[in-house]
Amino acid sequence: MSSARDRVLDAYETLLIEHGPAAATLDAVAAAAEVSKGGLLYHFASKDALATGLLDRLRERSAADAEAMRAAPGGPIDYYLRTSAPGGGSPGGLTRTYLAALRIADGRPGVHDALAVVDADGLAALRTEIADPVLSWLVQLVGDGLYLRTLVGTPLPDGLGVDDLLERLRALLPDIGSG
Repeated sequence: MSSARDRVLDAYETLLIEHGPAAATLDAVAAAAEVSKGGLLYHFASKDALATGLLDRLRERSAADAEAMRAAPGGPIDYYLRTSAPGGGSPGGLTRTYLAALRIADGRPGVHDALAVVDADGLAALRTEIADPVLSWLVQLVGDGLYLRTLVGTPLPDGLGVDDLLERLRALLPDIGSG
């Protein structure tokens, strides 16, 4: 069973993703987490503290995801593109936490910095497979495009999938690792 703190953060993410920041009041988060408001306030003394907790979780999940990328049997590129594509999803919850953070990005201090950490973590992991910084960034941008499709619910083009992307990338960039 997850801790009360994790349940509160899970509920906050859900409310942000499904209903937006205005719906993510402390009372609503406590109710969704099935904790008392006092229980929520024990872990997060204010809405700002709750947002900070979400951003801390984002950074933690990003670091764990970058390690998973480096250790993935298919290599960082394979992992990054597969988890960025519609239906992929990062196994450690990074995708969900990232989306929740995007919902509070407008004007909240620290969000852009936390998102930049995620970006840097992913790029650093890709650089372990692609030494060229421009090529590794291009692969990251492809993954970002796949992730955008995931966020807006746009499927991949008919007859094309991540395997096709990986095959073509490896043909165009023969110096990258093969997993």
